[in-house]
Amino acid sequence: MTPPVFLVDDTADLAAATVVLTGAEGRHAAVVRRIRAGETVDLSDGRGERARCTVVEVGRDSVVCEVGERWHEPAPRPRLTVVQALPKGDRGELAVEMMTEAGVDVIVPWAAERCVTRWKGDRAAKSLAKWRATAREAAKQARRGRLPEVTDLAGRDDVAALLFAADPAVVLHEDAAVRLSDVAVPDGDRVPHGDGGVVLVVGPEGGFSDAELDTFTRAGAEPALLGPSVLRTSTAGVAALSILQVRSGRW
Repeated sequence: MTPPVFLVDDTADLAAATVVLTGAEGRHAAVVRRIRAGETVDLSDGRGERARCTVVEVGRDSVVCEVGERWHEPAPRPRLTVVQALPKGDRGELAVEMMTEAGVDVIVPWAAERCVTRWKGDRAAKSLAKWRATAREAAKQARRGRLPEVTDLAGRDDVAALLFAADPAVVLHEDAAVRLSDVAVPDGDRVPHGDGGVVLVVGPEGGFSDAELDTFTRAGAEPALLGPSVLRTSTAGVAALSILQVRSGRW
């Protein structure tokens, strides 16, 4: 079984011989996970730097780790971005959790016209913080060395700009004539640096408006069918990511 992953803060130096895990992560490791001296753990900065360590000392809210091996995990290619329309209730966090476990690189919360949920004022900041915290915890659970980026809330024009730079750009739509599994996806070994990556748009429960579909197709997006059944907006993203991971050779 792979060792558990803990995230270090910006002040930690993974190049040092010994790293002390403190703060919330230190308390989680010592109290919740009950890490003990002699156990093996991985420390990560969430940006690809990783160190395999042996725990040498455990305090009430800290863990002292002796570094044995270090490596860098390059960013996977092509980059996979999912534009996720805001689901109702806690289904947004569910979508973020599952997509993070499935290897998404960027999650873009999107305020679609037909979204029931609206992020406004204090609620917007709290909801975005929840999505980011969910991505962080899911990445640790999945033993990822890189945290997915959860961007600020996007509008229609923001999404169109992402689609314009993408290759391919895909909008999941139940009436599409092309299946997602048939969409051409670049092999990760032959993706040029600086590309816009793959961008996938998952619409709201009420579907896309005509104006949204028109804007996205004019930006270069191709409507694609996920499968014969209609999935919830909170589960469509992880199903689509599984296809893209295989098609791109990342899995």
